[in-house]
Amino acid sequence: MRFEIVTIFPGFFTGFFENGILRRALAEGLVEIGVHDLRNFTHDRHRTVDDRPFGGGEGMVLKPEPLAEALASLGIDPKPTQLAEILPPRPLVILLSAQGRPFTQAVARELATLDRIVLLCGRYEGVDERINQLYCDMELSIGDYVLSGGELAAAVVLDATMRLIPGVLRSEEHTSE
Repeated sequence: MRFEIVTIFPGFFTGFFENGILRRALAEGLVEIGVHDLRNFTHDRHRTVDDRPFGGGEGMVLKPEPLAEALASLGIDPKPTQLAEILPPRPLVILLSAQGRPFTQAVARELATLDRIVLLCGRYEGVDERINQLYCDMELSIGDYVLSGGELAAAVVLDATMRLIPGVLRSEEHTSE
């Protein structure tokens, strides 16, 4: 299984990948992870990733242009509106946000059956809603609280999901709830 993480803080994950079960799963090739710095998809000298919400409102959101370019670099086009049955399957794109569907063990089991998942780490007041509507298949929340960004949520989703991939744990009994 491959996880793609789109974030403005790629360094957040460094220590997380170097320890425990995840380190072993990576070393054994059971899990692959790509971390993509959203700032690499900006085109101004300040590498700006945030802006005021398109439809108005308070705070700042992640701009749609860098997010769309980051997703395109991963081979992900906007969700098809028609003829989806004749297109090749696309990876599941998940937006991590406070207002998303609650992340549960059952959701982790669903995700563990997939080949590739893209985790978009929200920041500020979230992401431009056009990205959510055009690209995201699911919006997930890891709890009834607000975090500074989606990086912690991405780590939780990744950890809970990869434990359910066959061979990651030495004993299948450790995958029970």
